[in-house]
Amino acid sequence: MQKQHPEIELDISIDDDQIEAAILEALPLTELERVVQHTLRTAGITESVSLTLLVTNDAAIQEMNKHYRQQDKPTDVLSFPLLDKPLVNAPRDQLWLDPEEDSEHIAETKARPPVFVTPSELPTHLGDILISWPTVVRQAKAAGHSPAYELLYLLAHGVLHLVGYDDQTEAGYAAMVHLQESVLQTVGMKEAQ
Repeated sequence: MQKQHPEIELDISIDDDQIEAAILEALPLTELERVVQHTLRTAGITESVSLTLLVTNDAAIQEMNKHYRQQDKPTDVLSFPLLDKPLVNAPRDQLWLDPEEDSEHIAETKARPPVFVTPSELPTHLGDILISWPTVVRQAKAAGHSPAYELLYLLAHGVLHLVGYDDQTEAGYAAMVHLQESVLQTVGMKEAQ
């Protein structure tokens, strides 16, 4: 299903009818759009962008986690940014590594992969986000809040990764948590069930 706005194109795919029914029972899909819009706005992104979201199961996300992160276990969210450098303006210790600024990476890399280039007449494609619904449900129960809150929180997290934020440092983690909580407050989501 394709959702379009003047600033954002969000393509949402849910690969299982039971998962889709559970999500639709928890919240309308328009809430996913709202969280993406508010996350981008909160991060200072003003240009037209597109991204995809796939909500899947533990087995599918485990396979992706194993292939791309060498971690053979399910996870809650995976983000696959297509940008070659962060789109956000934030302190360096909050952002993912720009290969051009990492001399060790350049020394280890014989040939850099080609940069994804979006034609100028199209919105900048940020990349893809995968979220495991069963993990969303488990984490929501453990944290004492609703699956809807957890899903939107992870979606905001994934969007922040696509635009350049990284949670591998304390500063990056703190910035991402602050932004995610701010976005969910803005859209009226409460943490308690």
